[in-house]
Amino acid sequence: MASLQEAAVKKIEEICDRHATEVTPLILILSEIQKEYGYIPLEVQEIVSERTGIPVAEIYGVVTFYALFSMEPKGKYVIGCCLGTACYVKGAQKIFDQFGAVLGIGPGQTTDDGMFTIDALHCIGACGIAPAVSINGKVYPKLTVDKVPTIIAEYRSKGR
Repeated sequence: MASLQEAAVKKIEEICDRHATEVTPLILILSEIQKEYGYIPLEVQEIVSERTGIPVAEIYGVVTFYALFSMEPKGKYVIGCCLGTACYVKGAQKIFDQFGAVLGIGPGQTTDDGMFTIDALHCIGACGIAPAVSINGKVYPKLTVDKVPTIIAEYRSKGR
């Protein structure tokens, strides 16, 4: 999306217009754009600002504050490692580190092939099955470090 095609700009404007009557439309607009394109770069934030009159600084603040938004493209498989208290005390940091080591990436990064992104999450609401990891919505309960390579291999076998 580095240089937006005319069709993409039109789609973003349509999304903005669809929520024009909302009292506080920004989260709705950004959510829909994130769902459509997978990320919200500064260029898109500027279009939203022009269309809605909301300052770019405010939009940027929302995009960078909420973990569900990203300014960079994410991988096909987004690995969310819960580092909330329950998961953390049961070894989640070691699991998080193992995913990073196996994939050769750090927190918030995406593999060169575009298949995997790894994110640290504060809580996924799975305290009873800690430590837990979510991959594109599928939750892996009571995960252990030794299972990480197998999980990665499973997703690699699915391909792009």
